[in-house]
Amino acid sequence: MSDHHLPPNALGRPKDMAKRQSILDAAKTLFLTKGYANTSMDAVAGLAGVSKLTVYSHFTDKETLFSSAIMAKCTEQLPVLFFELPSDGPIEKVLLKIARGFHALINSEESLNLHRLMMTLGSQDPKLSQIFFEAGPERLVLEMEQLLRKIHLSGALQIDQPHYAAEHFFCMLKGAPNFRLLYGCGEPLDAEGVEAHVQEVVGVFMRAYRP
Repeated sequence: MSDHHLPPNALGRPKDMAKRQSILDAAKTLFLTKGYANTSMDAVAGLAGVSKLTVYSHFTDKETLFSSAIMAKCTEQLPVLFFELPSDGPIEKVLLKIARGFHALINSEESLNLHRLMMTLGSQDPKLSQIFFEAGPERLVLEMEQLLRKIHLSGALQIDQPHYAAEHFFCMLKGAPNFRLLYGCGEPLDAEGVEAHVQEVVGVFMRAYRP
């Protein structure tokens, strides 16, 4: 059976969320260790301890599984609720919470390995790069853009172009430390260093957009 087609009898089957999580965990492991092309739905099923039919009942094809694995990784560290604007409380507190979650996400071993993999595969398979971009980086930017638009409307900050502001926020958080980790020529920041970096970025962002 091809990795790119859903068996007709797989549609409509009840979903077991524990099995779904096992499949996602297996997929992340295999995609990162064996690469996209060398990861089959059979291998994912075997590692997850489920049947291949069960894998297809949750994810119609390998591209969907890859995209879902990336989204799951992002959501683990940055749940959608992180991007909600509370009715009260300082804006800085909201931004710091997102900043800490994003910093932990991009500097995790899984994320670093995934980005290295995509740098290798990107020129070979542009479609795969697009799937990765839409499921990970772009989704986070769009979530942040919506939040910044609400902040702008509240008057707390003056953000005329929330999309660009969201990109700038995340790019500052990545910074030089993340580049050094990606290229294997640096050590992760310790807890004190992480907090100092996050506080500095949020402080710069607040000063740039304060009315």
